[in-house]
Amino acid sequence: MKRMLATLFIMAFSAGMVQAAEPIKIGAFFDLSGPAANIGTPTKLVAEMVVDKINKGGGVNGRPLELVIGDTEGDPAKATTIAKKFIYQDKVAAIIGPTRTGTGMAVKKLVEEAGMPTFMTVGGDPVIMGGEKLGPYTYVFKSPQRSSTAVKALYGYLKAKGLKKVALLTAADGFGKDGVVWLQKLAPEFGVEIVAEESFAPNDTDMTAQLTKLKNSPAQAIVCWTIGPAGAIVAKNRVQLGIALPLFQCHGLPDPKYIELAGKAAEGDRMPATKLMVVEELPAGDPQKPVIQEFVKLYRDVYQYDKQFPINTHSGYAWDAINIVANAMKKAGTEPKALRDAIEQTKGYIGISGIYNLTAEDHNGLDVDSMVMVEVNNGTFMLAK
Repeated sequence: MKRMLATLFIMAFSAGMVQAAEPIKIGAFFDLSGPAANIGTPTKLVAEMVVDKINKGGGVNGRPLELVIGDTEGDPAKATTIAKKFIYQDKVAAIIGPTRTGTGMAVKKLVEEAGMPTFMTVGGDPVIMGGEKLGPYTYVFKSPQRSSTAVKALYGYLKAKGLKKVALLTAADGFGKDGVVWLQKLAPEFGVEIVAEESFAPNDTDMTAQLTKLKNSPAQAIVCWTIGPAGAIVAKNRVQLGIALPLFQCHGLPDPKYIELAGKAAEGDRMPATKLMVVEELPAGDPQKPVIQEFVKLYRDVYQYDKQFPINTHSGYAWDAINIVANAMKKAGTEPKALRDAIEQTKGYIGISGIYNLTAEDHNGLDVDSMVMVEVNNGTFMLAK
């Protein structure tokens, strides 16, 4: 009994010391309003959840983490303003976010020039692609799989199913355009022929005109590349037009909201996803399974976020980003360059979205084996057959 009381005293004392220490500020900005709020808002909740867990475990070298929250509203200009505030006013040690590729690209140059370690939660690849056009990515990392990785997972599945001719329907935004680049570039590698292409504005509410053109093509399947409600509209329009071609969505749409919006039209739709979406179907020996199960328990049972924002493929992005940054801080402290270097040296981190192995050339660190193909079956996501 005395030993138990002593242990409880030490734990309480340690927690008090962490709370009393000077906090390490991390800027966290997401789409908390606007068209991608259904992704950005739960991402913020997960960021708060993981910071709470880290702080209850002693913080980072005895110091608590403190999030400074910002709402980009999906606006690149707003994102830039918030990033400047994080860096020059709030004096954060690192930045997490934003939500969309366009806002990520808007702040990329700024954080690079400021030398601010930034772990983005965007889907598109350009934020961690270099060259004269896209600029350096020395200080920028991202936790979701690259678009190119998702395309490889999708094309590998199509090849296995003998579906060689595809029609593309993509959003005319940063994420959609990035998808098109990789869908076109990687097609020959998998023996895929793109026989038709159409696009739409991300806020469009009807895609029947584009789908009618694709219906009349020699395609064996339709590949749609978008996030948010637009994907569900495509699914419904396809059924309304009586198009028998199978529909494949991108890695941004495995989300109960997609099924809710598309209804029965979503049945049979397939897409690449993180293992989070089908954790109970994973084999017992998968090293991610216990990690994901712990996350799900916290999200659903402890914090009860699932009641308002059911778990989706985006749910683990902030968890992985903040954990990787916190682990690097424990090793290298908060000096920007040392922290950046430590983040880049991350190896074997078992996360929600995969097992991360970062390098100087790859600031994502996830491969195709981090993804699975899922399909909508009786109103839920299951491993695709």
